[in-house]
Formats: sequence, structure tokens, C-alpha cells
Amino acid sequence: MNKLIKKSLKLILPLLLGGFILFWVYRDFDFARAGNVLIFEMNWWWMLVSLIFGVFSHVFRGWRWKQTLAPLGAYPKTSNCVNAIFISYAANLVLPRVGEVSRCGVLSKYDGVSFSKSLGTVVTERLIDSLCVILITAVTFMLQLPVFKRFFEETGTNMDSIGELFTSVHLYIILFCLIGIAVLLYYLVRTLSFFEKVKGIVLNVWEGILSLRHVKNIPLFILYTFLIWFCYFMQFYVAFYCFDFTADLGILAGLVMFVGGSFAVIVPTPNGAGPWHFAVISMMMLYGVDATNAGIFALLVHGIQTFLVVLLGVYGMAALPFTNKKQNV
Repeated sequence: MNKLIKKSLKLILPLLLGGFILFWVYRDFDFARAGNVLIFEMNWWWMLVSLIFGVFSHVFRGWRWKQTLAPLGAYPKTSNCVNAIFISYAANLVLPRVGEVSRCGVLSKYDGVSFSKSLGTVVTERLIDSLCVILITAVTFMLQLPVFKRFFEETGTNMDSIGELFTSVHLYIILFCLIGIAVLLYYLVRTLSFFEKVKGIVLNVWEGILSLRHVKNIPLFILYTFLIWFCYFMQFYVAFYCFDFTADLGILAGLVMFVGGSFAVIVPTPNGAGPWHFAVISMMMLYGVDATNAGIFALLVHGIQTFLVVLLGVYGMAALPFTNKKQNV
């Protein structure tokens, strides 16, 4: 019974957190206006370009993952690595962070790759991604310091006024996000403590983490890493050109919002729903976009990109049995 309650809470709490933030952000929103923009005003050709970048970000991640598995003596099919990535992102929509586990399960099933070793490579990936986010953030922060200062002030984190600080709804949204991250870290620690009880698994995970040291083609690995994050950024930035009210925003504005969105998706809600909208809308308003149009951008772009994640996940699940027919015979 306790296990059932815990599993239910893991599923329900992220939805409640994301739903609460979305409700607050869009509580007085004109959804009819958003529907009109979607049907009659949005440039779908630019959106198609944006989605293509989104697909290739997953593809490059799959290729890079295969490269990190090779030092472990694991040589899965390239298509399996890519499809596993597709599935993992879709799985994260159901339960945040479960995708990292699901993609290791895919390779274990179809290529016989050690689950614990492949999990170690995923840990390595996440460490590298974190370094990339920190680097991008540092560069963007230096280039747009005044904008970040205004963002902190206007979202209730201006320390000049303690009274306003504790009465700002923005502050409590940020607080809820931090609590969500803390809960996620708690479960990760619990998961790792469980692994420690299983003989040999921790060593396999550690071996997977260290696999990066033995990657044969480091320049190619760096290139894949660059292309992954380039595609992530371009998927977001190109979406500016889908709407008249964001088409004039420059690349620096794109970097600022991209950084804000990257930190927002750390919060354990489905695809960052809620925190991502809050961050992007707040930052977009600093560049002169009114609240309604900023809300439309965040709602439509996030919704369409999430739909792409679902489609790729369905494709990955459907493709795996066909691309591995010989193993299933």
C-alpha cells in the first residue's frame, strides 16, 4: 500500500506543481486570441524548421551515446540508440526523469547492453550537459547582466525590499520549483542508496561514468555535444520568427530566454510545463513583448514542441520491433 502511495505521489505531484504554475500564469489569459494566432497568424514554415532542429538534437544525442558505450564493449545499433532517446523524452512527460532509466532498458532488451553500465554513461551525459548549461549561462549572464538584474527584481527577488519579497507570488512560484527539485534529488539519492545494496551494480555504474576517458574520437564527441546544444538553442530561437511580435527579438534575447528555460526544465514537471512558461514569459516581457503575446508564444511553442516529443516517442516504440526483427525471431 505504501509503495502504491509513493508511486502515485511521484506521478501526481509533478502534475500538480506544473498545473498550479500554469493556472497562475494563465489565470486571466485570452485563449481565444491564442487559438486565432495558431490558426491564422503563426508562420508554420518557421515552426517546421524549429521542429527539425528538435529532431536532430535527439539524433545527435543518440549518436553521442553510442560513442560513450563503445569503451564498455557495447555496440548497440545506431537506430536503437536514437529510438531509445526518442522514447526517453516521451517517457519523461509521464514521470519526470524516468526517461533516463527507460532508454537504458531499451538497449538492454534489444542489444543486451548492461543496464547498470549504460546508466553510468547517462550519468556522465548529465554531468556534461550541466557543464554546458553553466558555460552558456556564464557567457549569457556577462553579455546581458542588466536584463538578468531586472528579471530578479521584477520576479520578487529584489533584496532591497524584504516586505515585497515575501508578498510576491513570483517568489512563491520559484520556491515551489526549488522544493520540486529538492524532492527530485531526494528520490535520486534514495535510488542510489538502493543501488548500493545490490552487489556489483555500483561498480558497473561507475565503469559507465568513467567510459568517457576511453572514448576513441574525442573531437567527434565534442562536435556532437556542440551540435546537441546548438540544435536545442536553434529550436527555441527559430520559433521567434513564427510570430510577428517576436520576430525582431535578437539572438542575445534568445540566449537569455534559452538559459532561463534551461534552468526551468530542471523542475520535475512534464517537459518543464509551468516553470518554463513562467521563465520565458517573464524574460520576454523584459524585451518589450506584452504579457498576452509572451503568453501566446510560450503556450504555443511549448505545446507544439511537446507534441513533437510525443510523436517521436510513439515512432521510437513502433520502430524498435521492426528494426530488430532478427533478434525477435
